[in-house]
Amino acid sequence: MALIDVAISCLNSIREIEDDVKDAIVYIDAGCTESFQFAGAFPLFLELGARAVCSLENMTSLDAVAGWNSKFDCANKIVIMTSRLLNDAHRYMLRCLSTHEGVHRCTVFTSISEGSHSACPDSPLGADAYREYETLLVQDYNEHTKKSDKTSKVKGVSKFSSALESLTMEPIENVDNSSGDAEGLMVSVHHFPLIICPFTPRAFVLPSQGSVAEASLSRQHEDSLSFGLPPISTGSMSDTDDVPPGATLTSHFLYQLALKMELKLEIFSLGDLSKNVGKILTDMSSLYDVGRRKRSAGLLLVDRTLDLITPCCHGDSLFDRIFSSLPRAERFSSHAQFKQGLPSIDRPSLDVQVPLGELLNEEPSKIRDSCLSDGVEAFLRGWDSCTSDPQSAGSLNEGDKKSTANWTELLNGSLVATECFRGTPYLEAMTDRITKDGSVLVRKWLQEALRRENISVNVRSRTGYATKAELQTMIKALSQSQPSLLRNKGIIQLAAATAAALDESQSAKWDAFSSAEMMLNVSAGDTSQGLAAQITDLINKSAVAELQAKKNKKPDSSSSRGLLSFRDTLLLTIVGYILAGENFPTSGSGGPFSWQEEHFLKEAIVDAVLENPSAGNLKFLNGLTEELEGRLNRLKSEETKETPSDDQLDIDALDDDPWGKWGEDEEEEDNDNSKADESYDDMQLKLNLRDRVDSLFRFLHKLSSLRTRNLPLREGSLASESSFPSDPSGNKGLLYRLITKVLSKDEIPGLEYHSSTVGRLFKSGFGRFGLGQAKPSLADQSVIIVFVIGGINGREVLEAQEAVSESGRPDIGLVIGGTTLLTPDDMFELLLGQFSHF
Repeated sequence: MALIDVAISCLNSIREIEDDVKDAIVYIDAGCTESFQFAGAFPLFLELGARAVCSLENMTSLDAVAGWNSKFDCANKIVIMTSRLLNDAHRYMLRCLSTHEGVHRCTVFTSISEGSHSACPDSPLGADAYREYETLLVQDYNEHTKKSDKTSKVKGVSKFSSALESLTMEPIENVDNSSGDAEGLMVSVHHFPLIICPFTPRAFVLPSQGSVAEASLSRQHEDSLSFGLPPISTGSMSDTDDVPPGATLTSHFLYQLALKMELKLEIFSLGDLSKNVGKILTDMSSLYDVGRRKRSAGLLLVDRTLDLITPCCHGDSLFDRIFSSLPRAERFSSHAQFKQGLPSIDRPSLDVQVPLGELLNEEPSKIRDSCLSDGVEAFLRGWDSCTSDPQSAGSLNEGDKKSTANWTELLNGSLVATECFRGTPYLEAMTDRITKDGSVLVRKWLQEALRRENISVNVRSRTGYATKAELQTMIKALSQSQPSLLRNKGIIQLAAATAAALDESQSAKWDAFSSAEMMLNVSAGDTSQGLAAQITDLINKSAVAELQAKKNKKPDSSSSRGLLSFRDTLLLTIVGYILAGENFPTSGSGGPFSWQEEHFLKEAIVDAVLENPSAGNLKFLNGLTEELEGRLNRLKSEETKETPSDDQLDIDALDDDPWGKWGEDEEEEDNDNSKADESYDDMQLKLNLRDRVDSLFRFLHKLSSLRTRNLPLREGSLASESSFPSDPSGNKGLLYRLITKVLSKDEIPGLEYHSSTVGRLFKSGFGRFGLGQAKPSLADQSVIIVFVIGGINGREVLEAQEAVSESGRPDIGLVIGGTTLLTPDDMFELLLGQFSHF
């Protein structure tokens, strides 16, 4: 039986729409762009005969002439692919149709099913969502065309959604179901479920700019932590409670994914929100659906809130280092707001910007002499010819610095999961290794590529260790010629990303985090006093470092030396409180530390904020930052006032006339009054600041109670075990422990099995006659899909594969999925940023 390959499944899904793609301009939104970049789908679109693949949000009329297949006739059909709800993408699709007036056929593919549109409160469309939207899109297009004919100009996309905005949740009456208009525009809407971001054939997340990943996962209540995370699994969430939109959309996505991949799912869940998702999945199943599926697979749903410490820590993973170190592409602002008052989550883009151009640009003279620069520069000149000066168009040497900067930015690329080395995907091999082993493997691939190209490079290499300098030298040698660059683009991009992650400015801070987390882990195994003192010391040192850097007018000097900022120590405080809650759950009345220990922590944070109010751009300081900065600037100005020198003659001391100071006494009295007012304001400001810090610590108390409040963790079999000194992130993550117990067939508290329709029938009907159906085991499945609601990181993918290897079950096909890819910075934003619930 063939194992699941999510990357190949994505490409096969695109092949199934070949008839629609051929001779069409394909528009994809930001979420689809992320998905197709990782899947390596753009060459496939060219192979299938697409005229061009363009951005839906940034579409222009020039897209019609940017043909890949040398088609000189006008395009008469377009294909739009979106990962959003149809009503969210409507304005972009309508602008696209209005720009290409010669188009007669528009085919829309969305990853959101009709059931999701009907069940989601944010969508005004009903059960027949696709047919309804076909009619509404044509109706809006016709209205816009009529207005355009009258005014001879487009007023903008703000008036494009008249028909859709007027649509209510009531059934549509007196609406023609035809999807065409009098002028022959035909619109059809179809489902395309496999818009996912496959990092490897066995690991994927959802596009960060798609509706499913952006949807809120919890409502604000006493058990919730963040809109972007599931609530604490206290067991109080009942079936009658309104599930958040993220749970509904995730359920429909997983259901359609199983249908597409022809899987019969045995559903298990761990956590309150996962149980709700499992129940929705089970309710959607039917006898007809079960009969259609061919392969059996186990689906394990897990709440991210059961293990927050793993994504908060800086584990030994080259994959995580790359995604934390490299810049990301900018998000497109969707301005989507849920009708029930729940915001959409602005997940960071998954499109990392690999700085290949910066690595090559360090020796510009060699690059300008190569044919690579000529080809890229000529392309840029030709593309910009419509706006350039004709008199200077022939001079390619003018603006040399600007030209070099332009084409080096063009060389910056992204990671592609389907790029392979002798059949082994680069990203998969790297994800399955720790940092040192992964960097050595990248160096080995570069050496193999240089050997194939007959390029000799004199590089000193150390056994078992790779550096940025040697990787950079081999990258430059392999990129000197355009044919070599194109043949080896996969390993070149990955090596450039690895070199950037190994740069001292990035690796020093990551290593500082790892060391601090290890010290916290060791202190947590000792006493609460030691752990509290360790956290306090980290906060004080970061405050001193930032203050010194600010005095030297070098705000980035602390990060360049690998020192931790105040914001960084707040993330470490979160880690410390979670560790304290696991080891000292009864130390204090409201938290894991005693009153005195926590008092010192609060005073350290208050002092750090008073010394540098703008550090971190923190949510709990909203509304106070400007006042705190004004106070700090006033104190500095008072300190810098010139004081009279010792040898200066005091004229007032020689003046014997007492009447001369009669008016000055009143001025001094006014000054004293103003100082008293300022002192009162300072006192009031400090009281407000302490109230904010108290609210922060109440939230930290909630985090420290995760082990006692999460029902699956109370009995201790899934809680953190003994420390592993060789692992900088401390204990093994929850997924490792969970998969190990699943494959060992151990009892897992809180794990719930969701019976299928047939299973419920046997249990309720035939069970009374002794024909009951035995509860299946996840370990009996040849394919197991683990989906973490809230997100995963690279370290967890590595540990999950380690658990399978150690179990002695090589026949198990394990697939890890999650809502999004989480980095420590992402966790900080979720827990202490704008989407936090404290």
